[in-house]
Amino acid sequence: MAKARVKAPKKAKAGDIVTIKTLITHKMESGRRKDRKTGELIPRWIIDKFTAKFNGETFFSSDWYGAVSANPYMSFSFKAEKSGEFEFIWNDEKGEVTVKKSKLTVA
Repeated sequence: MAKARVKAPKKAKAGDIVTIKTLITHKMESGRRKDRKTGELIPRWIIDKFTAKFNGETFFSSDWYGAVSANPYMSFSFKAEKSGEFEFIWNDEKGEVTVKKSKLTVA
């Protein structure tokens, strides 16, 4: 399973625009590289979907393709209006799902 890291604020004021940063450790094999020892193509294995939710509602999502680098990093903004929980979900082509959660308190 891939290791995910999320940097999201734990507190914000109502109306604040906060920045969320995510990084996941994943090889992101495109299927076009050859194994140096055997000369055979290394099978494709990429994360193909990233979803960010707040209190169960999707507020950001993206589809990823073979050109995305290994260990993909994402940074995006969110308008803090109420307290709740973020859920960040990475899905790869082999069916593996990595989930990371973070709480936000809005004062």
